[in-house]
Amino acid sequence: MGRLTRKKAEDPRKKPLFVLAAVLLLSSTCAGHETYVPAQPCSDFQTASFLQGMKLKVQFLLFTSSNPSCGQLISLGDGIKNSSFNTILDTKIIIHGFTALGTKPSWINGLMGALFRAAKVNVVAVDWVNGATRTYPGAVENVIELSIEISRFISKLLALGVSGTSIHLIGVSLGAHVAGLVGQFHGGQLGRITGLDPAGPKYTKAGREERLDPGDALFVEAIHTDTDNFGIRIPVGHIDYFINGGKDQPGCPRFTSLGYNYLICDHMRAIHLYVSALENSCPLMAFPCSSHENFLAGHCLDCINPFLLSCPRIGLLERGGVSMAKLPEEVKVYLVTASLAPYCMYHSLVEFHLQQKRSLVTKLEITFRSSNSTASVKITIPKQQQLGKGVLAHPVPLCQIEAVTLKYLPKLHFWKDKAVIVGNFCTTALPVSNREKMFCLSQYLSLTASRPLERDLAVNCA
Repeated sequence: MGRLTRKKAEDPRKKPLFVLAAVLLLSSTCAGHETYVPAQPCSDFQTASFLQGMKLKVQFLLFTSSNPSCGQLISLGDGIKNSSFNTILDTKIIIHGFTALGTKPSWINGLMGALFRAAKVNVVAVDWVNGATRTYPGAVENVIELSIEISRFISKLLALGVSGTSIHLIGVSLGAHVAGLVGQFHGGQLGRITGLDPAGPKYTKAGREERLDPGDALFVEAIHTDTDNFGIRIPVGHIDYFINGGKDQPGCPRFTSLGYNYLICDHMRAIHLYVSALENSCPLMAFPCSSHENFLAGHCLDCINPFLLSCPRIGLLERGGVSMAKLPEEVKVYLVTASLAPYCMYHSLVEFHLQQKRSLVTKLEITFRSSNSTASVKITIPKQQQLGKGVLAHPVPLCQIEAVTLKYLPKLHFWKDKAVIVGNFCTTALPVSNREKMFCLSQYLSLTASRPLERDLAVNCA
C-alpha cells in the first residue's frame, strides 16, 4: 500500500489555464482592499428561476452554534471580520451539488444541526443554487468559477489568521469535486475534505486535476453509496468508504415506479449516514479490503495494515482510527449498514468446520437471534475442503446475541437429500485481534436438510 505523497511542484506552464487563473485571482484578492459591508438580517438560500438560465451567483451564509437557524450573508471584504465568525474555532464549509428543483437542498439544516451538536464550530454554507439548476452539464460548466469564488473566500479567512488546517470542506455529489479543486488551489494544505457520494457522471474518467483526489487536502475521505448511478465508482481519497459495496442501499426502493425517491435514495444515503454518525455513538466502522466480495467472505478481518491504531469510523471529527503521520493513500474500506438510522451494524466472523471433507459443495445459513432482532448470512464450504466462513452483520453487539441457528442448504434434487453434515461452529467480533479468542460451541453439530439446529450463544462482552 502506497503512503501519502504530496503533489510535486510542477512547471506553471504545464498547469491547466483554470489553475493559473485561480492563482491570479487569489493573489489579487489577498492584496486588494474591500469596503465594509454592513451587517444584514438573517438570510437564506436563493431560489433559482428556470427562466434566468445557469448564471452563477454565489452566496456565503455563516451559521453559528449561538444562532444556528440564522444565516448571515457575508461578503469577501470586512463582512467576514464584522460577522459572528470566530477565528479560533474550526470551520466547516458545506458545498452542495446539482439541484434539480432549484431550491435550498432539503438536507442542509440537518447536516448543520449535526455539526453543531458534535462540536463548537463555524459553519459556512455555500449557496450556488443559481448555477446548479436546470441541467447537470450546465452545473458542471460552473464548477471552476465556483471553486475560484470559494478559494477567494478561504483566502480571506486565512488573511484573518484562520489556520488552514482548521478548515474542513464537506462536498456533496458535484460539490465534492468543487471541494477538490478548492483544495488544489490551496496546495493541498487545507485540513480535511469529506466527499459525500462524489458525483460520477463526467468525473469517473477525469484526471486528478479535475476531480477530488488525495492530494487536495491533508486528509481526504469519501463515502460512496451510489456507484452504479450518480456516484463515482473509483477511489478519490485517502480513505474511501464503500457502503454495502457502494451501491443498492438497504431500505431504498428498487422499482422505477416510485419516481424521484428511487432515483436519489442511494445517492443521498451518504448524507444521512454522515449525519447519523455525527449524532449517534454506535460505530459506523469499516474494514480495509480489496473488494466487497472478499470482505463478506471473511478474508479481511482487521485494520492493522495500514491503520495501526484502530479501524476507521465515519463521522468522527477527531479522525478516529487514522494516524496522520502514516496516512495511506486510496485505501478502500467496507462495511454493512442497516436500512434505517442510526444505520450502524456490528460485524462478526462466522465459521463452520466440517468434521470430514465432502465431495460436494456444502452451503449453510447461519442466523443470529437477539431479544429484538435476527440477522442471517449464507456461507459456502468448497468441495474437498473443511472450512466455510463469512461476515455476519447484526444490529446489536455479539455479546447480546442469545442464540444461533444453523441450517444446511442442500442442492435441489428430485430425491430427498439425506446427508448429515457434522461440524463445529465458531464466531468472533470484528476486528479480529486474536483468532485464539474465538468463541466455539463445545460440541459437534449434526445438520440435516429437514431440520435447522438452534443453540444458545453466550459470548462474553469485551
